[in-house]
Amino acid sequence: MDIGTAILIIGFAALVAAFLLLVIGLVYSELMNSDIPHGVANSGKLHMVHGLFVGIAIVGRILHRLGVCHQISFLRWFVACFLTRLNPVPVGLRVKDMKFSDVPVRVYEPTTVCDGLRRGLVYFPGGGWVLGNINSVDEVCRHIAKESNTTVVSVGYRLAPENRYPAQLDDCETATCHFLSVADAEFSVDPRRVAVGGDSTGANLAAALCQRLARREIGHLLFPCAQVLIYPALQMADFNLPSYQQNHAVPILFRGRMAFYFLQYLNGDMSLCQDILEGIHVPNELKPRYEEWLSPSNLPAEFLARGYDKHPTPQYDGQVYHAMKAGLEHEVSPLLAEDADIQKTPPTLILTCEYDVLRDDGYLYRKRLLDLEKDVTWCHVTGGFHGMVNFFNQGWLSFPSAVQVLDSVVDYMKQL
Repeated sequence: MDIGTAILIIGFAALVAAFLLLVIGLVYSELMNSDIPHGVANSGKLHMVHGLFVGIAIVGRILHRLGVCHQISFLRWFVACFLTRLNPVPVGLRVKDMKFSDVPVRVYEPTTVCDGLRRGLVYFPGGGWVLGNINSVDEVCRHIAKESNTTVVSVGYRLAPENRYPAQLDDCETATCHFLSVADAEFSVDPRRVAVGGDSTGANLAAALCQRLARREIGHLLFPCAQVLIYPALQMADFNLPSYQQNHAVPILFRGRMAFYFLQYLNGDMSLCQDILEGIHVPNELKPRYEEWLSPSNLPAEFLARGYDKHPTPQYDGQVYHAMKAGLEHEVSPLLAEDADIQKTPPTLILTCEYDVLRDDGYLYRKRLLDLEKDVTWCHVTGGFHGMVNFFNQGWLSFPSAVQVLDSVVDYMKQL
């Protein structure tokens, strides 16, 4: 080996070592900013998973700044290749990929004998409107389909940042309406027993879709019989609710990250992130109405037990509002819809987790539904955290508390 080659090898090794040290340092710094309370189930494993995700995010950020690839593209690739395991289809279930009016879907059909038509569930994956896909909820949909004897349709809607709002909601509407129109003839499913649901931002899409369809009141189209909302993101007016304060640094969803996802969904302008976290985007004339719906006084005492500081009234900035005013509309923030729209929504299952920034969104939506005398079932996982269902049946990544979530969904579906 000549001297020049040796120098090149040493130089390359030094660059790799420097890169690894940089990543390790950044990961350590990020981990020091996290806070996993003792009440979280399997907190040790969550520490490890969080460290892995932080490392992936940091490498993606570095590659993005170097112009190699977009950070989100790297995250999608890594999760798809290394963190998503597609197991063989179990006995008793038939799975097939299709398209409903050009929208990709995966249909899970039980093969057991059914007396009459089956019930159905159209499921929208979470992932902040940027990461979720059909594969990421494959095990979730398999479990629901097999255990509740339900035909489940998972929808592969378009993602941000390539596609902005309302593309995702439009795709969910297209797929749902298509399924309702062919459920009986093509899938032996009773179209009057088809629910919609999802987790996180997928639950946001489910709630928004129910309100959209209810407002249209198209007589010849059937309407979802129920909505299943697993730790839903339902509003972007107040990022200082008690759950946002208490769980601001609890993995896997930090307070600032939720604002990031909303902005990716709407316009991609990350310069507005701190502004919406502070609340300067809410017009003064809307604040009294939002205060009525979002007041911490509407929450149970146990939700305030870990502390809460009343956030000072922020100074309204009209420029910020006009840059993201769609975020306060009902199709992005279903919790902020008028009574008349919420009154038309179907029976609802809402599932919340104690250590989740979105905990209060779900509970406050429950209260609005109950105030309007709507049928609501609420399940609360005291040791749960955001995103845990995506690790269901994923080997060492799995969390036992995810089973509790999915069993609640299965029990609810059996009642429809």
